[in-house]
Amino acid sequence: MTDMWKIVLGELDKKMGVEIVEESAERVVATMPVDGNRQSLGLLHGGAMVCLAEAVGSWAAVIHASTLGKVAVGVDINATHHSSGLQGQVTATATAIRLGRTLTSHEVLITDDAGKRLCTARITNAIVDKRG
Repeated sequence: MTDMWKIVLGELDKKMGVEIVEESAERVVATMPVDGNRQSLGLLHGGAMVCLAEAVGSWAAVIHASTLGKVAVGVDINATHHSSGLQGQVTATATAIRLGRTLTSHEVLITDDAGKRLCTARITNAIVDKRG
């Protein structure tokens, strides 16, 4: 069995202040500050939440794919914004819906410091052979 892939933050993740809290194929948890990720009205940018959702869901899929000797590539993401982030940090939790041999699906919940749901996303990744 292949060693599990470990999350490495990319350039955008670093710019957004993302920090990894937990990592496995079944569940990835990360935090991100509201400061530095606001839109012009002073609220947490919806695109920042989708970016965070894609990151945690894709990381979980890549971890799963690594156990199969493969990689994961995103094919679909959708998000519903329920409320606005105003301050503090948000927490994104990606939970596996299905970990298959060709596709993975994860639900991502983004909450504020008080545990209030701000966004719900679903991401699907294809499991493919390594290119290289």
